[in-house]
Amino acid sequence: MRAFTTGRNWTLGAIFAAAARIAIAQNLPIAIVPVEGVKLSGGLNVADGKAVIGASGSITAGDRTAVVTLPHRGNLHICATTKVSLSSDSSVPTAGDAADAPGLMMGVERGAVEANFATGKNSDVILTPDLRILISGPGVAAVRVRLGEKGDTCVDNGGPEAPYVLVSNNFSGGAFRVQPGQRVMFERGSLSEVVDNEPESCGCPPDPASVTQANAFPEAQSAGLTPAAPAVMKTPEVAAELSREDVRPAAPAAEGSTPEVAPAPMSAPVAPAPQPAPAPPKNPGVFTRIGRFFQKLFGG
Repeated sequence: MRAFTTGRNWTLGAIFAAAARIAIAQNLPIAIVPVEGVKLSGGLNVADGKAVIGASGSITAGDRTAVVTLPHRGNLHICATTKVSLSSDSSVPTAGDAADAPGLMMGVERGAVEANFATGKNSDVILTPDLRILISGPGVAAVRVRLGEKGDTCVDNGGPEAPYVLVSNNFSGGAFRVQPGQRVMFERGSLSEVVDNEPESCGCPPDPASVTQANAFPEAQSAGLTPAAPAVMKTPEVAAELSREDVRPAAPAAEGSTPEVAPAPMSAPVAPAPQPAPAPPKNPGVFTRIGRFFQKLFGG
């Protein structure tokens, strides 16, 4: 495959426009994509809800991943809101064998893509504003590429038959080979700032439609993302009021009477304790009668 070169005076749109003018005479379909939920432009034909891209075109996914079929090769997953420009390498002559088919050039300005296709004799290229990612066969590609803020670019070369993946910078030169099974992050699109064994996935995040409400709520609750039910608590004012009502001071007892004890607060009313009956008047004894006799005798 002829190398695609870029310079600071070239834009991705200009590169794909030039490739389209060269390849338009071949009139070969390079991709088939359902039209629902995506935005399409370029040289394409639409029939039965699908668009057939001939030499070049662009696809912008909506709120979910768009699955693009690459005839006789595999597919390309364009993650939600990602825009990808497609074109074929017109420098390679048309061949009847799929293994000798021209390579595919995929331009990604933002977002993420997942390339799942068989590689042939001619290399495929994923082009970002900073990097050129070359995918060479033979093998089966399972390459994920994600562009983050400030040009951070994650590249994952997975799969049991991982191809040869070489990353180069569009402006400063140099190259970095992503080994089979390796996932790396090129910070700010620089080959000199590489984070090996990037922990986060380079591919598409889960589509919102794939997470059901029934599953989302328990997971969020177990992770502490949903507020727990408020506990019923007594405010200090209510607690103070209850303490004043439940504990009443006993009234002062009258002289000679039995003091009453206030019953303890209970859920059911408690009958008051029975009071002792008044004692009957006592009969005067013998000594009382003798005292009264002497009072009368002496005039006391």
